[in-house]
Amino acid sequence: MAIESEVLVIGGGLGGLTSALAAAREGADVRLVSYKQSTLRQASGLVDVLGYTPNGDGPLTDPYEAIPSLPESHPYRKVGVQTVRNALSLFDDAVPTYEGEHTDTNALLPTHGGSIKPTARYPAGASAGLASDTRDTLLVGIEEMVDFDAPHVAAHLDATGVPFDVRGETIRFPGDLRADAKVTRYAKLLDTNSEVAVRGRMVPAREALAQRVNPLLEGEERVGFPAILGDDNPGAIRDALGDHLGVDVFEVPMGPPSLPGLRLEDALFSALDEAGASIETGNPVVDFEGEDRIEKVFIEKNGAKIPNSADQYVLATGGFVGKGVESDRDGVYEPVFDCHVPHAADRYDWFEGELFGDHEFARYGVATDDDLRPLDANEHSEFENLRAAGSVLGGYDFAAEKSGSGVSIATGYAAGQRAAQEAR
Repeated sequence: MAIESEVLVIGGGLGGLTSALAAAREGADVRLVSYKQSTLRQASGLVDVLGYTPNGDGPLTDPYEAIPSLPESHPYRKVGVQTVRNALSLFDDAVPTYEGEHTDTNALLPTHGGSIKPTARYPAGASAGLASDTRDTLLVGIEEMVDFDAPHVAAHLDATGVPFDVRGETIRFPGDLRADAKVTRYAKLLDTNSEVAVRGRMVPAREALAQRVNPLLEGEERVGFPAILGDDNPGAIRDALGDHLGVDVFEVPMGPPSLPGLRLEDALFSALDEAGASIETGNPVVDFEGEDRIEKVFIEKNGAKIPNSADQYVLATGGFVGKGVESDRDGVYEPVFDCHVPHAADRYDWFEGELFGDHEFARYGVATDDDLRPLDANEHSEFENLRAAGSVLGGYDFAAEKSGSGVSIATGYAAGQRAAQEAR
């Protein structure tokens, strides 16, 4: 017997989670299925709307102002500026620990590589580190964490012309952690505030960390750490460190595995749970039935194919990285429903010869109508009850534009809301 729902969302990334949340808040009976863990844990946790135009102009001050000038094939043009705003409002309500909702202007945040990134929403833990802030800054690296070289990051930031003096220092993290410890181990130690040995006596971890940083201060008014400052209650840890040091403390977003990304994932899953959506992860969609309309999909579980049926479906399986779009010698394709992916016939036209050139494959994905229904090669709807959202969509280069999270949220919101309304 098939598992039934009104809206079935396939994919557990930011687009899928937003789709499911939007549909559930519209009152639909929602089921989300995802094969893999969310890609949010690989992301910085920042939510970008649009940092640069497709021509490379930027960083943009007002991302909403630039949307009407984007190519017609861009997902933002499909959903419109107001839908982007509405989607961000849904996000703000679901994730109240983020900031940036008070303005249309992009914030500028330092990254772990020493660059400045324009972003529309950011964790509260990063707010004291804004690059527009003129307060002098000390960046603290952890000796065991080689992917955050604080002196190197500080030098790069200084070279960008930030309006403050910035230095970097490296310390050994207090406690007996292995050199290859995961970021969650650092976070757990600070969450529990367990005692660690410091010069022959036991000291709470937060105090011990502050003691290692305090002698390094040279009058700076804020201190930035890599994003390891707790998982359960990072705000309390920042406050404790700030009290010990007499400065404002912030986190610098990191690469994968990303603690801010994990926190964001937890917040969205909690919001979905509160909205009453059903969630299943770890099992792939391997087949479907239907021609003009999808009747059911089949989820592989312990060697069996379990049917799941719904009135409306949302495809949010990701792009090339998430395997929502794949390629082989014969071309580029979408593997769940075999939706058409427009692409050049000659593989040599997919990319440029230069590493940082304008690679066409970066914009490959499913093409849709203005209602986000995937289109076939003749520009007819593939299935009347299927919509697509997130990085499975084509028509934009999220890495160059710094638009990935925003597109996922905006199209996820639109696809989920419209699917719920049509399922009534």
